[in-house]
Amino acid sequence: MAKKNIEKETTQQSLNKSLMNYLDNSPTAYHAVANAEEMLIEKGYKELCEGDKWKVAAKGKYYIKRNNSSLIAFNLSGPVSQGFRMYGAHTDSPCLKVKPNSDRRFRNYLQVAVEPYGGSLLSTWFDRGLSLAGRVNYLTKKGERAQLLIDFKRPVAFIPNLAIHLDRQANDGKSYNKQRDLPPVLMQFDNSNKEMGLKDLVQSEIEKRDLAPNLERILDFDLSFYDAQEAEFVGWNEEFILSSRIDNLLSCHVGLMSFLETDGINKLLIFNDHEECGSTSHVGADGPFLESVLKRLTKEEEEYARMIFNSFFISADNAHGIHPNFSDRHEDNHAPLLNVGPVIKINTNQRYSTTDETAAIFIRLCQMSEVPYQKFVARSDLGCGSTIGPITTSRIGVRAVDIGLPTWAMHSIRESMGSKDAFYLYKALEVYFTEKEI
Repeated sequence: MAKKNIEKETTQQSLNKSLMNYLDNSPTAYHAVANAEEMLIEKGYKELCEGDKWKVAAKGKYYIKRNNSSLIAFNLSGPVSQGFRMYGAHTDSPCLKVKPNSDRRFRNYLQVAVEPYGGSLLSTWFDRGLSLAGRVNYLTKKGERAQLLIDFKRPVAFIPNLAIHLDRQANDGKSYNKQRDLPPVLMQFDNSNKEMGLKDLVQSEIEKRDLAPNLERILDFDLSFYDAQEAEFVGWNEEFILSSRIDNLLSCHVGLMSFLETDGINKLLIFNDHEECGSTSHVGADGPFLESVLKRLTKEEEEYARMIFNSFFISADNAHGIHPNFSDRHEDNHAPLLNVGPVIKINTNQRYSTTDETAAIFIRLCQMSEVPYQKFVARSDLGCGSTIGPITTSRIGVRAVDIGLPTWAMHSIRESMGSKDAFYLYKALEVYFTEKEI
């Protein structure tokens, strides 16, 4: 196997430390891309702008952003017609998005109107310290439009539950009204600040931190609440990691690390936004981003077709580990365990992109890297989720496999994973991004 282009060996411990740092510092898709961009630049990758005429070297390392929430990076080591080893994941996670006109006042409390993004486990958002992060568009003192990322990095709001004394059926299976039950409490005001709203508070925070010295006023924003608690090891022997946004920043981080620390063949990384709401956008997997980039790297249709034929795509998104309290939700023969390696996800109705051939290729990767693997098929009487895999392969025609690391509490504000599994996938991707024959 080709040697990794790194200064020191990556270990399970160092990878988990890097992963948890990435999780803590990527509260939104914008931050996930910004942090990935920083790592790419450190490794010598150069940015290409979609609006410019590209001059791509025969052997070079480049990346492209779209909306600052989706990203494509590629490393050319040979002719494009040889194809790419592609890897894809998504940058977005379920959360509570702030509505445009968000201020809600009740007595002397300031609340924030929110809308659930994606399919959240809403009960997990209550009685937690929530922070706020996202992108702010503003007007400068020179009359120019600009934008910045902001992360409050402290608990600024919470959603209090109703006391059991006032809701005696709360433990009998509670449903939540998304309009009434979710607005977080942001502040209790008095005569000195009763006129302040969220936009005023955000601008005050920007000015206090001196994030935009030329700021005149905020034009608009895309802000989300998130769990202020950091990622942590849990379990008697720290067998597990508990964190927000494990779905799917876990896949993003492991893919990025293995992508950056290997060399020798053509490879491509894509991080899509908007997977949690259907992928249908100019930055989602069902949009033209990847296809547009690939066509700009080929000179003619013949070369493009050969490139697609010689490429392979790994779609990485978390898998459902069997829950010890709800084992009946899995089949015994398709019940992934945490800390027992990556999962090959299969669905006969094409909710996943895996075929017998592409599964065999991934199995071979695991065997070559001495990594255990598992298989998942949903119960026939339960619905099956989907990923960017079948969307990507239907758009560009590339062979693909859907894989993921097993987790619990997917779409909770705080998800859980095995502390060994990130390193298992990393080792398999080492082989994927270096070996010419798999």
